[in-house]
Amino acid sequence: MTGGDNFIRITPFIHVPDIEAALKFFNDLGFTTYFRMGGYAYVQRECAGVRLMQKENDDDAPPGNRRFAYYIDVEDIEKLYAELKPVLDAMPAGNVHGPADKPYKQRELCILAPDGNLLVFGQAI
Repeated sequence: MTGGDNFIRITPFIHVPDIEAALKFFNDLGFTTYFRMGGYAYVQRECAGVRLMQKENDDDAPPGNRRFAYYIDVEDIEKLYAELKPVLDAMPAGNVHGPADKPYKQRELCILAPDGNLLVFGQAI
């Protein structure tokens, strides 16, 4: 059985060591905090949502690989880069890569979050 009108979006859950640093990072990238309660927050920009949960220790995160890359497809990577450039320029050297064309036909802007996770914005080319 297939349907085409039930799924809205995927919202990854990121376990972070510092909820305040994570919120600042996402807010600086233009995300809005729609909900915050203690160590949990939901941020969204247009149709891209992310759920943040502060973890006290490694046992708070689900088992498996705890280093993730989150990919957000965008229509215009250059427009996003121009908007975020002042914020990106203030980040530590090496935390930002791109925008750069990749051999798999994507132009990507990669940003390392304070928790070590990788946030990637990509545009098909």
